[in-house]
Amino acid sequence: MKKGIHPENYRMVAFKDMSNEDVFLTRSTVNTKETIDVDGVEYPLVKLEISRTSHPYYTGKTKLVDTAGRIDKFKTKYAKFKK
Repeated sequence: MKKGIHPENYRMVAFKDMSNEDVFLTRSTVNTKETIDVDGVEYPLVKLEISRTSHPYYTGKTKLVDTAGRIDKFKTKYAKFKK
């Protein structure tokens, strides 16, 4: 490897899938302010919306996403522009 081009701050980081509460550890340089305790050790925490444990491609299951709330919110927000 070339000297001086790779980050020096690699460390163990916990990634948490917020849809199913799965936590996995890997080395990363990501900056984060939150921490989590895993097996008695404190790690920096990165929250994910989707990961390999919840993605339909890997799980083989489709997941129903609640868009009704978003649509109602949109209609309410832009109702004032209706003629």
